[in-house]
Amino acid sequence: MPDTGAAGGRSRRIPPTVPAACLAFFVITLDTTVVNVALPSIGRQWDGQVSALQWVVTAYTLFFAALLLSAGAVSDRIGASRAFMIGLSVFTVTSALCGLAPNLTVLIVARALQGAGAAVMMPASLALVRQAYDSPARRARGIALWTAGGGAAVAAGPVVGGALTTGLGWRWIFFVNLPVGVVALVAMRRAPRSARGTSPMDPAGQVTAVLALVALVFAVITGGSDGWTGPMTIGGFLVAVLAGSAFLVIEARSSDPAVPLALFRNRAVAVCTSVGLALNFGYYGLVFVFTIFFQEHRGASALTAGLMFLPMTAFTILVNLLAGRLTNRYGPRLPLILGQVVQAVGILGLLLVHEDTPTPLLLSLLVPLGIGGGLAVPPLTAAMLESVPPERAGLASGVLSAARQFGGAVGVALLGALIADSAHFMTGMRISLIIAAAVLVATTLGVALFLPGNDKAATPDRRSPRRGRAVDPVRPG
Repeated sequence: MPDTGAAGGRSRRIPPTVPAACLAFFVITLDTTVVNVALPSIGRQWDGQVSALQWVVTAYTLFFAALLLSAGAVSDRIGASRAFMIGLSVFTVTSALCGLAPNLTVLIVARALQGAGAAVMMPASLALVRQAYDSPARRARGIALWTAGGGAAVAAGPVVGGALTTGLGWRWIFFVNLPVGVVALVAMRRAPRSARGTSPMDPAGQVTAVLALVALVFAVITGGSDGWTGPMTIGGFLVAVLAGSAFLVIEARSSDPAVPLALFRNRAVAVCTSVGLALNFGYYGLVFVFTIFFQEHRGASALTAGLMFLPMTAFTILVNLLAGRLTNRYGPRLPLILGQVVQAVGILGLLLVHEDTPTPLLLSLLVPLGIGGGLAVPPLTAAMLESVPPERAGLASGVLSAARQFGGAVGVALLGALIADSAHFMTGMRISLIIAAAVLVATTLGVALFLPGNDKAATPDRRSPRRGRAVDPVRPG
């Protein structure tokens, strides 16, 4: 029974689905960052090269991103509670498999399956929070609590990963998910079952999307290790082009596509999707690069490396609050431009870093990367949702979330490829910084030119309405 609070005359007790959903969202987000600081330890155990370690990160985010395109429809079709328990079970079991992995291949496959479980679980978790309350005010507080779990996970990820890797070993960054999964599953046993829906599915579009994204990242990672003209690299790019073309044809002809291409006729939607990809491209790509830099080139422990990201992530969360106020007062365009400019300038400032840079200066130079992301993400989400009619808000939010996750995967793949040669690491790192800044400059110009300056991102495109999907959280990173 939903908890309506005082307005409805019923108990103000928090329904069991809410803490379960918040815990689940916390570990989903945690696993996008917690692994980074453990990568050098994983590489030393199995003598893994940078190209192999990249897959430990990107396998998770790739399948998470690609399957988010259909995860909302799955949640609607089988019911949020069932989807949540299925996704959580897969996530928990594969976390155990990651921790027990006997080699890198098994670990990478388990990470991909873990990302698939996370994709099913995330929209269902938000739907459960929404269904738990009839009172709009209490529902808003529940969603805020759920969102705060993601923000806390972004900040905690590097520190938790470093502490567990240093104290217990890298396998515990995965084992820590097990008690959380069990507690959440037990809590769900007392929860009412969500109604099933009739949301249509798009299996052909989903398969070609996964194939295109995986092939593209494979080609980028292989290019960094084996050369950009090698047969495997060229083959990967060719498969990506063919699968991507097939995806576009399928979506254009489908009566109910996973991603209606008409959505991108709205310039605001296209701009916001590009900005989401660019922000995560630089953020997660550079977290990967600097994780390797801290441990392999400055001799830091995993715990120290994790703590070095703490000022950056702390400022991200703090600035999120300011960004919300700026967006309410000025509309999304100004803070979105400001956030990207701050992040791009901060990235260029990191060109000053070398192996002997004093730690206080290094930490200070990382802070603008977090401030820029914290300023940009809330107005980005607002601009995306304002650019579509209400009945398409879930779809637009799902597309934005998938674009951000895919941007992070490509960032790790491309920027990681540039530092794959340890003998020329610093050169590769500087090229990575220049590329990340250039991408942000391009998307900043896109916002300045194509996103309206008033409080509405665009006139809503009301053609071809479609069933909504779970709303993407406003979270840092």
